[in-house]
Amino acid sequence: MMKKALSVLSVMSLVGLLLAGCGNSEPQPAASNQTTSGGNAGSEVQMEGELVVAGNGSTVEKLMKDKIFKKFNEKYPNVKLTYVPGVSTEIVAQVKAQKNAPQIDVAVIEGGEQEKGHQAGLWEPITEKDVPNMNKVPKEYHVSDNSGVTVNVTPIGISYNAKLVEEKGLPIPKSWNDLTKPEMKGYITMAGITSNFGRSPLIMLSYANGGSEKDMDPGFEKLKIIAGYMPTFAKSSAQLMQNLQNESAAYTTWTMARSLVLKDSGLPLEFVFPEEGGNAVLTVASQVKGAQHPVAAKAFIDFLLTDEIQTMYATDLFYSPSVDVKLPDDVAKMLEFDRSKVVTFDNDVVASKTAEWLDRFNKEVAPLAGK
Repeated sequence: MMKKALSVLSVMSLVGLLLAGCGNSEPQPAASNQTTSGGNAGSEVQMEGELVVAGNGSTVEKLMKDKIFKKFNEKYPNVKLTYVPGVSTEIVAQVKAQKNAPQIDVAVIEGGEQEKGHQAGLWEPITEKDVPNMNKVPKEYHVSDNSGVTVNVTPIGISYNAKLVEEKGLPIPKSWNDLTKPEMKGYITMAGITSNFGRSPLIMLSYANGGSEKDMDPGFEKLKIIAGYMPTFAKSSAQLMQNLQNESAAYTTWTMARSLVLKDSGLPLEFVFPEEGGNAVLTVASQVKGAQHPVAAKAFIDFLLTDEIQTMYATDLFYSPSVDVKLPDDVAKMLEFDRSKVVTFDNDVVASKTAEWLDRFNKEVAPLAGK
């Protein structure tokens, strides 16, 4: 121990002499916004002094700014963090538009949109050397070509206002096909298929009727029926929420996480994972290719996979962690669903076919709303 102490003192003395020899003991400006990171085992690298993260707004933005950013800055206090809120489709479009001069370093977005970005070459491949915690993510949550890392998961299904359903004597849904029952007319609100809240149910309506993402005819036929039950397709999740809150609708299709957040705020929502199953929506963190702050980006993605942040995703937003972490018993119980019924979509097909589906939706389905 004494030898080690003497060695350290010798090194410190040498550094002092070198600084004195330079004639300037003040820190250099270039180093004033740098943070030492120990992300690579056994080595130290200089982290940039800034990081720009893009992700969903609303409750996700609040968690990021109020808690996750603060915790990250406790570890890396010299990194200035900026958050850019938006929906996943907008973020991918923004990253694509900035491809030659990226302004965003990390995108934390829905997996289907992340795959579109992957096909467009927007993300930097990630390795366990740079993001050690990614080795805790199970294989079923791995992202194509390691172009990102799954940071949380939530299933899509059907939510209903239990109070309104009981008062009106409406059916409790068990199947995706229950949304086509005549008694549902006037009580459904759904998003268009530009949103995953509309696109995934469309795909599941195909699965529930003998099709799949590779055969969407059955889903489109069922969605045409549902369109006639609604005045219009909602343009945003905020509109879906408003329709449920003002009781102009009793049913919607979206994630368990969204349903539980609103239930926690006092809205009497119940979530159903339909008997045919449904897809698990992955939230994926990706480093933008050519990002200005790549070291900080990797450190931040790795930080999102720590037990502390994974627990925050569960307790604050009701997302299931993407890694094995011990949750409070009451939260763990709330997040239970039949994982044997998870349907894994072929994201390559979904990403390549979405534009075609949207064109068909606009021509065949959307005009039927309000009829």
